[in-house]
Amino acid sequence: MWVLLRGGYPLRILLPLRGVWMGRRGLPRNLVPGPPRRRYRKEALPALEVPVLPVTATEIRQYLRGHGIPFQDGHSCLRAPSPFVESSQLKDQTGVTNSFSLFIDKTTGRFLCMTSLAEGSWEDFQASVEGRGDGTRDGVLLSKTPEAEDIEEVQRIWDRAVPLWELPDPEEVQLARTMFGLNKVTDDTLRRFSVRYLRSARSLVFPWFSPGSLRLLGLKLLGAEGQGNGVHYVETTIPRPGAYRNLFGLPLISRRDVEVVLTSRELDSLALNQSMGLPTLALPRGTSCLPPALLPYLEQFRRIVFWLGDDLRSWEAAKLFARKLNPKRCSLVRPGDHQPCPLEALNRGLNLSRILRSALPAWHKSIVSFRQLREEVLGELSNVEQVAGVRWSRFADLSRLLKGHRKGELTVFTGPTGSGKTTFISEYALDLCSQGVNTLWGSFEISNVRLARVMLTQFAMGRLEEQLDKYDEWADRFEDLPLYFMTFHGQQSIKTVIDTMQHAVYVYDICHVVIDNLQFMMGQEQLSTDRIAAQDYIVGAFRKFATDSSCHVTLVIHPRKEDDDKELQTASIFGSAKASQEADNILILQDRKLVTGPGKRYLQVAKNRFDGDIGVFPLEFNKSSLTFSIPPKSKSRLKKIKDDNGPVAKKPSSGKKGATPKNSETCSD
Repeated sequence: MWVLLRGGYPLRILLPLRGVWMGRRGLPRNLVPGPPRRRYRKEALPALEVPVLPVTATEIRQYLRGHGIPFQDGHSCLRAPSPFVESSQLKDQTGVTNSFSLFIDKTTGRFLCMTSLAEGSWEDFQASVEGRGDGTRDGVLLSKTPEAEDIEEVQRIWDRAVPLWELPDPEEVQLARTMFGLNKVTDDTLRRFSVRYLRSARSLVFPWFSPGSLRLLGLKLLGAEGQGNGVHYVETTIPRPGAYRNLFGLPLISRRDVEVVLTSRELDSLALNQSMGLPTLALPRGTSCLPPALLPYLEQFRRIVFWLGDDLRSWEAAKLFARKLNPKRCSLVRPGDHQPCPLEALNRGLNLSRILRSALPAWHKSIVSFRQLREEVLGELSNVEQVAGVRWSRFADLSRLLKGHRKGELTVFTGPTGSGKTTFISEYALDLCSQGVNTLWGSFEISNVRLARVMLTQFAMGRLEEQLDKYDEWADRFEDLPLYFMTFHGQQSIKTVIDTMQHAVYVYDICHVVIDNLQFMMGQEQLSTDRIAAQDYIVGAFRKFATDSSCHVTLVIHPRKEDDDKELQTASIFGSAKASQEADNILILQDRKLVTGPGKRYLQVAKNRFDGDIGVFPLEFNKSSLTFSIPPKSKSRLKKIKDDNGPVAKKPSSGKKGATPKNSETCSD
């Protein structure tokens, strides 16, 4: 017998945080079927599930051939006959027999039966083929079945929502269309996609139907809030992120469709379908991730066009997603003033057909001239702030020096023992994660439970042990962050760690990996008895991973043993000069408490490959919230420095002769 197969990998994304808890899922309490209930779960942390033995596409093919299972090679999946359905179920609505309805992911080995929706891991597939299974049951689209209370809540909201054109007040209809930019989207388009409006929450309701039927399994609510002269949109998904994933518009896709446009917003899909008549699908988590479990539903398309948004972050996400789907069949719409998101293009009266025809291929064999790069160079020059990366909200001075957190870079972080390196770097990473940067933590020195407790305290900005009645509220918000943890502890080999990181980038679209710390991987390396050579190899492996995967790696390295009365420098990093040479950024947590008294800490940016700015700024540790804050109203808290000899003199007041050069001025607030 064949066995069904575990549910999909967990998925976490960032949802907007509200000032006051509004009940389950962030909805008004009058829409909640009952008081919030918490159930104890054994695996409370969103720990990263990693296959015991990584599988390759070659091994999958060899296994199928060895067991006499026919298969077809696809773009990102292998197709094979499904053992979950009878032959009579293999015919589609047109009467065509589709025997190869089982899709096996070439990278992870996970499979999905498109007819019965049964799914599982590669280990489950092997157990079933070899007769180690004990039965079957129906699966559900790309994840475990939503819980009964989720289905009840979905149906309750859906029943309360009404089609927009059925609202009794014409002024309310016009206000809703204006808030969501739907003035040029027709009622027929909204009806075709089954879009409704929830009056009590002032939100559009986008349904997620089960493939092959109109069974409602999930919803996405899009609320509009006034913000100054603009509009701020707030998304809420039911079930919670990770419990269920779907593609908006999937029931409208025909088996004969060979081209599709992927958007990051449901509103963009409506505009494109109405204007072009092309098949369109909206990704469930926007530009934050493309779950591999969705790939089987995109296998039938010979051409996929990504039109995700009008900013640089959308452009980077499109290139990352194209790698999963086979870049040879993918094209990307480059962001620009004349190529905005589809809904805005429709409202501005632009030619959407012309924009789609200008989509750039995601794949080329090699760069032979500047002509192939000129559009990307123009994009970077036109979006200087976006190119600089995601700015820190808690560390404004760090943003002023490094300008932002960028993909594909390697940051080396060091500091004296006991200075608070792990505590600082956890807040440093939490700051980015709270802004939607998918983060993977590799903590080899302290347990994940302890690390999560520290980060939750930093997230809540206070000790929750003193206010346990608020634990569920903060835990729910923290759980929705795109944050994952490696399950390693103690010494690990670099190969195992890199394999895990590659798996995380593919499955969860990880953009930032934190490794704390490098020394815990050196004991497993048998390359040489020379620890310096082993460290150089490990640093080189992380450098290559960051570049090839377009993922930022923050690597914590202990310093050399030096006198307590001396400040650390770039040369203080343990090992040879390779770590400082390979790094794009070097951060040093300086701790002078042994010399000048307790509490004297500051962060030094010793290397900045992006634009060269280096400098120092003070840190102040708040014990109750375990956070590092910047002293308020400091006249010269951030100092740009010229070299490793220390801060330079302040810039003389304007109008005087002999002013110091611009590169050596002291910046103050």
